[in-house]
Amino acid sequence: MADSDPDRVLVPTLGRPREDEALAYALETFPDAEVTLLAVVTPLDAPLSEGGVLERDDERTAAARESATALLESVADSRPERVRIETAEGRPGTVVPRYASDEGIDHVVLYGSETGSTGFFRRFLGRGIAATVVERTAEPVTVLE
Repeated sequence: MADSDPDRVLVPTLGRPREDEALAYALETFPDAEVTLLAVVTPLDAPLSEGGVLERDDERTAAARESATALLESVADSRPERVRIETAEGRPGTVVPRYASDEGIDHVVLYGSETGSTGFFRRFLGRGIAATVVERTAEPVTVLE
């Protein structure tokens, strides 16, 4: 399959700013593809969870799904039925490549600004998330900055 026309596109969301741009890009660039918006929930035993708020897992998963739904609603798409929302728990650099492989994803699109991933965040999360996803994902990855 050519990189330019994937059937299944993955847009991971971590609750970071400007992820709506990645979703909008995926919807516009791949108008015939099924798009999965994957809300990644960092496990409580990880050094840092999204927003630094340590809530119960089920509450955090529900909140991640609600956030992904709001993100989808914020991006005007004439065919929202082609977008499905999934959640997964784990470190993004591990979860995204594994999900892409397991679910037959053809292309991954993510917002790769390392804002928030330098300094404080990088000390806890290690390398930048986008760089880790690119390195570990067999499928093509588009990183928007």
